[in-house]
Amino acid sequence: MTEPSLYPCFLGPYGENDALLERLVLEFLRDHVFWRRNLYPEDPPAIPTRAAQQPAFQEFEARLRRELHTLSAALKRSVPFHSPRYLGHMVSDLLLPGLVAQILALPYNPNNVSDEAAPVTIDLEIKVGLQLAKLLGYASDPQQDHCAFGHLTSGGTLANFQALRLALALKCFPVALRAAAPPGMHIPDDDVQAFRLTPTQSIALLTDWQGWLAALEPAERARWRRTLEAARIEQLGSVRFFAMHPALLPPVVLAPVTAHYSWSKGMKMLGLGREQLRLIPERGMRLDITACAQALRDLDATGASPLLAVAVFGTTEFGTIDPVHELVALRERRAAQGKGFAIHVDAAWGGYLATLFRQEDGALRSLQSMRAEFTSFPSADTHAATAALGQADSITVDPHKLGYLAYGAGAFVCRDHRAMELLTETADYVFTGAAPSGYFERYRKLGQYIPEGSKSGAAAAAVYVTHRVLPLDHAHFGQLVRQTIRATEAFAARAEQFAREMESRLRVCVPYAPDSNLVCMALNPAGNRDVAVANAFTRRIHGAISTDTGAAVQNREFFGSTTTLRAEILGAQDMHRVLHELGLDANSMRADDPRADRLLILRHTLMNPFIIDDENGISYIDRYFDYLSRRMALLLPATPSPRAA
Repeated sequence: MTEPSLYPCFLGPYGENDALLERLVLEFLRDHVFWRRNLYPEDPPAIPTRAAQQPAFQEFEARLRRELHTLSAALKRSVPFHSPRYLGHMVSDLLLPGLVAQILALPYNPNNVSDEAAPVTIDLEIKVGLQLAKLLGYASDPQQDHCAFGHLTSGGTLANFQALRLALALKCFPVALRAAAPPGMHIPDDDVQAFRLTPTQSIALLTDWQGWLAALEPAERARWRRTLEAARIEQLGSVRFFAMHPALLPPVVLAPVTAHYSWSKGMKMLGLGREQLRLIPERGMRLDITACAQALRDLDATGASPLLAVAVFGTTEFGTIDPVHELVALRERRAAQGKGFAIHVDAAWGGYLATLFRQEDGALRSLQSMRAEFTSFPSADTHAATAALGQADSITVDPHKLGYLAYGAGAFVCRDHRAMELLTETADYVFTGAAPSGYFERYRKLGQYIPEGSKSGAAAAAVYVTHRVLPLDHAHFGQLVRQTIRATEAFAARAEQFAREMESRLRVCVPYAPDSNLVCMALNPAGNRDVAVANAFTRRIHGAISTDTGAAVQNREFFGSTTTLRAEILGAQDMHRVLHELGLDANSMRADDPRADRLLILRHTLMNPFIIDDENGISYIDRYFDYLSRRMALLLPATPSPRAA
């Protein structure tokens, strides 16, 4: 049954909560106006009361209304993300707490780079980082030296870029410290050893350096800071830094072949280059740890060092979860050999899935207690991967995906906030005053640490209020995610039933069991052996459920998306298994034929909590498969064609 506490969370597919949204928006718009009027009540109104009767005012209002009506009419052609009929990409209806909080904060227009520009919302953003840290298993008490730190970004791409920046800074800092050679400090013996410290060791070295500086007189302290800065990669640039340290090669990032294309972007932006990104094969659409270990040994043979290994917690295309726990174990084995590297988890999609795994106090729920709520979720590997999140060095999460908040609200969280000191950028006209001493005092100068120079405080308000209304545990926010997992299991079961119903005319395959709330499905007309023909058939199906910008949205009964399976991603063995289940000839998949170099499949994101509408006894999953059956009746003959066989 749908949890009743979810009913007030959204405007709703039918606009059911319009009165609630209207009351809240109007109340806080009026409150904002009262604030303006009472701030300096002695100041006279700058806009006279008679202004509305003036021709220029009326002409302006007329133009404004005309343009807004035009915009409103055009937006009616938007994709109906709010509808349970939308099963496409990673977007759904917006949570009311975040929507109202963002609307409330927008007229104040806070810029979350400094407390001078955002005295209220910048604290909210710092608190959001701590909320997410607790969800992910990091230390979240600012009184702890190793407390985590997180901030919002425009999206997962920028959060992943921040992870690269921080990992490179930690990697190269010990080498720069060796070049500066402060007397009396314990520093690695050579550049290679310094370059292969773990992030934890580099943070410890940074802390020692700060303690060493603190003991100096101010002038001497400033001189040594300048000496170190002159030796850092952030000052020299990659080309000169590595030229000055010939024993070192530019570091390599290891990422699964299913990783988001933002990693390629980030490598280019950071100046390391796409060539330094190595894509690791998958097994069952999840990172192959054996292949990852081999890639690390291959780097050893060339003298190169890994910078970062990426695990994906909910792939963008497939929703699968990499074995984070196995990657952590591999990192620890390598660290014991003096070959440290960082781990980043790209949980842009799956981060909020962790709410299902958390007790109210932040403790991890047992696998057994979770299994009692579902048919098969979570798998033992998914549970173990979630438990290991807190051991990653940094994590990306997107509140604007499974957090049901407006774009752009991504987030970056690092395990130990002390590392952020290496990203500090100063600007006198933005950041003033004495050096901060406490956690909140430090990060109120947020612009010193983040890539952006300006950022929305309204987005921070939206995320913070949402997390306060729906705390990030299984009893609150997890209720929402629980609905989507139940829908996923119902969809997978219905897909099996659909396969049985259609077996004389259509081969249906779910290529791999879902780890999150995303299910893919491959189709092939019965008797067909050719991948190109199967792809053409799937394109025709997708054509009926994809957005058509030239037609009214009501012309579509459902909305879905597609992705592809390729042997280099799925792995040769699993690719062969899928083709066999579909009755396709593996030899018909040809690298030189763009129609058949990959297998096109349907992709369904089951985010909407009302896909199974218990109140009205409706399952949009059943309706979707009934719709597919009707489409198949139009596209397929009653019996398979002998020629196709």
